[in-house]
Amino acid sequence: MTQPDYQITDSEWEVMRAVWAQEQVTSREIIEVLQKKKDWSPATIKTFIGRLVKKEMLDTEKEGRKFLYSAKIREDEFLRNTLDETFSNICDKDNGSMIAGLIEKSVLSIEDIELLERMIEKKKKDAVEEVPCSCTPGQCRCQIHHP
Repeated sequence: MTQPDYQITDSEWEVMRAVWAQEQVTSREIIEVLQKKKDWSPATIKTFIGRLVKKEMLDTEKEGRKFLYSAKIREDEFLRNTLDETFSNICDKDNGSMIAGLIEKSVLSIEDIELLERMIEKKKKDAVEEVPCSCTPGQCRCQIHHP
């Protein structure tokens, strides 16, 4: 089995959100949801569905004359993979400011904030004085590589 292609467009993301909201969904149901939100034709939406099937993000099952679509990956798993990929492409020294930026722009509940506080308390136990640069020389602006 091949790995899903996690590189999806914003439009494909919209289709995946419609699929993740259901266990199985027909193209007609996806079209109904997205036409309320976007000014896309059914043919355009079907093109996005086809791309997601090709990228191994969607499973198809034929039922009579229609196809049922289901996600091959859970939404939380996809998001975690996307974040992991993003963080693997930045210098480790920037992780803290990136996380702070995510927190700053996010709408959070008291419960979310309490969860973050507990996580930060745990992280303090293993915290280092300074996070070492993880970049190849010439790929960042760290003081280590640019004295």
